[in-house]
Amino acid sequence: MAYLYLLCIYYLIWTTRTNASLSTIGNVYYNMRYNSTDTIITSLTVKYQVVCAAQCANLFVNCNTAVFDSLAIPQCSLYSGRITPANLTVSISTIVYDFQQSKLPATPILHGWNKTGITVAGASNGSAGKAANLLSQPYGTALGSSNSLYIADFANNRIQRWLINESNGTTVAGLSNATAGASSVALNMPVSVVLDSNDNMYFTDKINHRVVYWANGASSGTTIAGILGISGSTNNTFNRPNGIARDSSTGTLYISDVHNHRIMKYLLNASSGIVVAGGNGAGTGITQLYYPFGFTFDSSSNSLLIANYRAHNIVRWVLGASSWTLVIGSLTGLSGSTSTLLNQPVGITLDSMGNIYVADSRNHRIQFFVAGQSNGITIAGVTGLSGNSQSQLSFPYWVTIDDQLNLYVSDYNNNRVQLFLHC
Repeated sequence: MAYLYLLCIYYLIWTTRTNASLSTIGNVYYNMRYNSTDTIITSLTVKYQVVCAAQCANLFVNCNTAVFDSLAIPQCSLYSGRITPANLTVSISTIVYDFQQSKLPATPILHGWNKTGITVAGASNGSAGKAANLLSQPYGTALGSSNSLYIADFANNRIQRWLINESNGTTVAGLSNATAGASSVALNMPVSVVLDSNDNMYFTDKINHRVVYWANGASSGTTIAGILGISGSTNNTFNRPNGIARDSSTGTLYISDVHNHRIMKYLLNASSGIVVAGGNGAGTGITQLYYPFGFTFDSSSNSLLIANYRAHNIVRWVLGASSWTLVIGSLTGLSGSTSTLLNQPVGITLDSMGNIYVADSRNHRIQFFVAGQSNGITIAGVTGLSGNSQSQLSFPYWVTIDDQLNLYVSDYNNNRVQLFLHC
């Protein structure tokens, strides 16, 4: 893994020099600190100075100076003012970029990921199974405490907890022998799992048409939404629930009710939900959803970003609104494999800067979209090419990021979870 990480660093330096050569678009001051009374635009936590510079160059039109200080928290500060040598004092840990109204190219290297994945759960060759070291069609994932990864082992009817760098997983919900069931201890194709601060689990039990709460370390779970084994379209029933999100500040749950083409909101301890998106039948109209498999809650805009599976797009539905706005893909439901189109998107997540990551399942890739942009780049997998090599994916269904922006990808048809290191 260390070798791949070094390759990643080299790749970032090389692409910076060859694609965005920052020294050619403005004065670059190394090992100096910028003392300025100019208005600060924002401060960001980033990993590398080139990422800091790119935020200034491409995302903030009024930004002219980016200051990266490796010893500060947060490390990156963006200013509207421009600098001159008189503004600078020596500091070993600081790099300052003066863009002087120049900007990076339209598609800068904002982030980089190593294109070779590392199998962190399941068999690297794609073999399926129910043994502790195997998975069968892994779906949703969540990062827990103590360097752990929780995996909805879909076709094995269980939730597995997998410590990073371990070769075996542990069953923490459902039956370890992969038997399906409909009870407080048995599951039937769990899809998506979220955790609270104590690693208590909330997950969708798809074919049982319910949401389950399973306390950390418990031997059984409790149905907290839906009715065990009964499908329906009322406000207290589901028809194959899929994605789930939790507002940690209130305990509110959001659940994608896929075959009812809607997103439901359940307040803490509520026995019935509220339709907050869709619910107007399947379709591509702005008041409709079309198999909303995955979604994420965007607290900054009080909205849901929804992967509209059969409409092949990502839409934003502000809570309280009666319709969505298009974010990525086609308004009419057109699928495709270009940088602006998707083909059956499933999982979606956001980073702290509002950038979007999409598991573009039928294109066998993970697409990255800079906040506010609809033109993506492929950061994992090979567009249109399914395979089980370490650089390929086969129907990726979920993507999760850690605080260092490393990608954990549920490689559904390859029965494994792949880690793609952030550069």
